This record gives sequence, C-alpha cells and structure tokens, in this order.
Amino acid sequence: MASRGSVTGWKLDRDDRAKLLALFPPQYADTDADHVTLARQPRGADLPPEVDAQVVGRADDGDSLECLVVSVDGTTDRPDGSTFHITWSLDRSKRQARESNNLLKENGWQPIDRPIPIRIEPARF
Repeated sequence: MASRGSVTGWKLDRDDRAKLLALFPPQYADTDADHVTLARQPRGADLPPEVDAQVVGRADDGDSLECLVVSVDGTTDRPDGSTFHITWSLDRSKRQARESNNLLKENGWQPIDRPIPIRIEPARF
C-alpha cells in the first residue's frame, strides 16, 4: 500500500457526494465515497490538473464491494490501464477499497442511464 501522501487524484466535492449518496444508497456497511485515484506518485509530485468529471457507471460484486465509474476529461481509462472510479461502499470485514480495481478488471461495469456531472478537486491522499 502506498504511504500517506503518495497517491494523487481528485477528492469528490462534499455537496456532490451528498447528492450521489441519495441517488446511489450504499449497499454495504462501510461507505467510502471519497476520491478518484490517478496514480501513486513520489512525495512532492505535482497535483493533477483540474478536470471535467462525470459518473458514467457502476459495478457491484453482489456481496461486499461496489464502486461508481467516473469519466475524467472524456475517458474512463486511467494511465495505468485500470478504470477511473470511486469506491462507493464495502464490507471492510471482507474487502479493502483498493479491490475495486480488481472488481472492475474482472467483472467490468454497467453504464448508468445518464451521466452525472461531478466536481472533483486535485488532491494528495
């Protein structure tokens, strides 16, 4: 796991988080709904640029993990080949948030009816 401060991406705006939580009630006990990861970076690396973002899909393993898929500047593809997403909720007794990457890779995701614009702010976490 990356040390604190070595992962960059975007934090989900708190007002948009509240709206999304109402639209997509968490399915599992532990709500995450916090950020979109871009990459692991050396400490002190520049923050990513401001971007246009939309929720465009979701994935759920039906047991203990769900995430929302995010389009960042028109693509869901992260530079490392994985998918931009927000881990939405999980059962921490069974899963870790980073396992959303595996869920998306192994099971894919389902598009939602209409993309939802969201505000995300460059951050290090």
